[in-house]
Amino acid sequence: MAKPVSISLHKFTSSVQAAVKAAAEKHPKFRQVPVPNGISFGNLIWGIPVPDGVLAQVTVGELQSYVTDVAAHIGQAGTEQLGAALQVPGGVFGSFGHVVHCGIPPLTELATLTA
Repeated sequence: MAKPVSISLHKFTSSVQAAVKAAAEKHPKFRQVPVPNGISFGNLIWGIPVPDGVLAQVTVGELQSYVTDVAAHIGQAGTEQLGAALQVPGGVFGSFGHVVHCGIPPLTELATLTA
């Protein structure tokens, strides 16, 4: 198992914001997804909600392609240390309580987030 790496929560959030912006450029149907100013840290997904209006216009395949691109961009917007710490395995999404979240699997074994 890899040794845990500490990363800044601020840098991680900034990286997610940049990833959402970049993925929206590639996937025009997702331009209505607001750039997050917070991230949900759950046991299954670290991510952001997708608005119902966007979900009504996309297929499951398009959603998976979008979250894959978001995941691929996380870590690229920050410093080299942030990118090295966030070797994201791929994008995931799930529906919880009538809300679809998209993001990445938790990195609890790989990183420790600091404020």
